[in-house]
Amino acid sequence: MWIKETPEGVIFKAVVQPRGSRNEIVGLQGDALKIRLTAPPVEGAANKMCVEFFAKSLKVRKSDVEIVRGQSSKSKHLLVRSATREKIESLLKV
Repeated sequence: MWIKETPEGVIFKAVVQPRGSRNEIVGLQGDALKIRLTAPPVEGAANKMCVEFFAKSLKVRKSDVEIVRGQSSKSKHLLVRSATREKIESLLKV
């Protein structure tokens, strides 16, 4: 399962492809949501853009989105507080 609800919020897996032509959700890749970001994978730029992208897409504050695993990897686990699984699935159109 690529997404689950916890007492803290919703956790989901994402595979990030940096240096893309635009910021976009590609779709599901295995058990993770694949996204492309324009930021390069240096000095945390892609991680910062990842948090900003999901906060904007899900209409939550940036402080409500946290990378809980995979800060130095393309494969990440993100925690979104103040969101439900249904909200994330509907907004991401998966």
